Amino acid sequence: MQQGLSDENYNSVQHYHDHPDFTERERLAAEYAERFAIDHTSVDDELWGRLQSVYSDPELLELTMTIGFCVGMGRAFQVLDVARDFDILWSREPDSTPPQTKE
Repeated sequence: MQQGLSDENYNSVQHYHDHPDFTERERLAAEYAERFAIDHTSVDDELWGRLQSVYSDPELLELTMTIGFCVGMGRAFQVLDVARDFDILWSREPDSTPPQTKE
């Protein structure tokens, strides 16, 4: 039994919403992770209801804790200026260009 994503799926994760190789559970987990990371206030009752229809309470707890850990570590790495080994290709990733200083 294969665990994790194939290289092709890993490289297609930004298209999770319509990529044919992702299951409904995977699409929903990716949507939850994206909203949690980018705009946590958009995690509403509608999304939570869809999550509860395919995930058990223990699975939702584990998924939420994993997403929270990953978001927290990503932010800590940014604050500590830890170099990234690769670029993230999320379409809504915040601009990482440093602000211009006035002289």
